[in-house]
Amino acid sequence: MPLYLQLSRAIEQAIATGELVAGDRLENELSLTSRLGVSRPTARQAIQELVSKGLLVRKRGVGTQVVQPQFSRDERLSSLHDDLLAAGKVPRTRLLGSRIGPLPAELADQVSLPADDQYLQLRRLRLADDVPLAVLTNYLPARFALDPAELERRGLYDCLRQHGITLKLAHQRVGARLATDAEAALLGETPPLACLTADRFAYDDFGRLVEFGRHIYHAAHYSIRSSLAV
Repeated sequence: MPLYLQLSRAIEQAIATGELVAGDRLENELSLTSRLGVSRPTARQAIQELVSKGLLVRKRGVGTQVVQPQFSRDERLSSLHDDLLAAGKVPRTRLLGSRIGPLPAELADQVSLPADDQYLQLRRLRLADDVPLAVLTNYLPARFALDPAELERRGLYDCLRQHGITLKLAHQRVGARLATDAEAALLGETPPLACLTADRFAYDDFGRLVEFGRHIYHAAHYSIRSSLAV
C-alpha cells in the first residue's frame, strides 16, 4: 500500500474511533513529516485524500480540521426523522413557522390544483445530534388538521400515518445551490454555503396530493444514495 494511503487510513481510523472528533485541528504537513519521517508530498497527498472523502476541511487562517461525518440517505419515500433514528442519530426539530393559506402560484400551477384551496405551510429546522442539517418547508392540505407543535416531537410522515394517510408515491427533484444568508445562519454557517435541494410531491394510495416539500440540506453533512441498474 502506498505510504500516503497508509497515513490517510491511520488518520481515518482515528476519526472513526473518536480519537479525532469534529472540530479538532490536524497537525500541519511540516509537523507530520517531522514526527513520522515521511516526505512533505506524502503528507500533503494523505491529507488531500481525506479532504476528498469529506472527512477533513482546509480553512484559511485555521488549518485543517475534522468535519462532522456526513449523513448518507437512500433515495426513497421515507421521513428524514425516521431515517436519522434508524442511523442511530438523535433527531431534533425546531418549528420556525406555520400558517394556513393558498399554495404559492408557481406550485399550484405544477399540480393543477384550485388556487383557493387552503394548505398548511410548515417550516422547520431539523438537527441531527444537535448539528443543524436541513431547513424543511412543507405544504399539506388543511383538512389534515395537523398540530404543528406535534412536529417538534415526531416526524411528519408519522403524524400523517396517525391520521390514517397512506403514502404511496412521490416525485422528487434533487439539485444544488448556495444558501441564502438567512438559511446559512439557520444551518450555523456563514455564506457562501453549498446546499443540496429536494422538491418532493407525495401522493396517497388514491392518487391525491398529500404534501409538497421544498427542502435544503447542509451539503457538508448530508448526501443522497441511489442504486442504479441496467
